[in-house]
This record gives sequence, C-alpha cells and structure tokens, in this order.
Amino acid sequence: DMVFGVLPVVMGLGTVALVIAEYTSVFEILGQPFIPYLELLQIPEAVQASQTIVVGFADMFIPAILAASIDNEMTRFVIAAMSVTQLIYMSEVGALLLGSKIPVNIVELFVIFILRTLITLPVIAGVAHLIF
Repeated sequence: DMVFGVLPVVMGLGTVALVIAEYTSVFEILGQPFIPYLELLQIPEAVQASQTIVVGFADMFIPAILAASIDNEMTRFVIAAMSVTQLIYMSEVGALLLGSKIPVNIVELFVIFILRTLITLPVIAGVAHLIF
C-alpha cells in the first residue's frame, strides 16, 4: 500500500529535479554558499561540487549524475559520500516523512538536511584527504 503511494512521488520528484538540474541554473545559484566552504576544506572543483550538494536534497542519485563530468577523483569521492550521508532527500525519505504521522514539515526537513551536510562534509573531506 505504501509503495504505490510513494512510487509516483519518487519518480515525479526525481524526474523534475533532474530536469531542473540539467536545464536551469537553480541548483548552481543555491549551491553558491557552499563554494567557500568547499574551498576552505580544499576540495578541488568546488564550483561544480557545490551544486551537487544542494541537489542532494531532491534526490540521492542526481549528484552522481552531475558529477560524471568532474575529473578529480577526490571531488567525485566527496560527492558520492555526501549523497549517501545526507540521507534526507525529498524523492523518498522526505516524501515518506511528510506522508507519515510524524509532525514535521518541509522547512524542518531542509534544515535537518543542511545541518547533516555541514556536519558530515568536514569528516568526508578529511577522509578524502587521507585517501587521495
């Protein structure tokens, strides 16, 4: 029962987010505040990586699609690890939480997403610097 209620939301949000990410500059603009943070953590290609951080709120797999054009292995590692650790993305988990009886709204989910991102990014960057 829950699968049929969530599946259309997952497919719809994922498709819309991918179209917005590929054909508009919305996520580039929203990712601008992360550029200095990524540069502070010495992540190469910070401008390209910044938009993948924000698009992770929409779907878990879109950052990997956008990172395909990034040449630096460290940056791709950081993007892949971030997309897994951000955990709250609207196409699946967010849709389930909003549809449940848990008293949470989309703004609170976004704040949790940003906090998780800000906390895990230095840890992932540290591991990336050790590996690469």
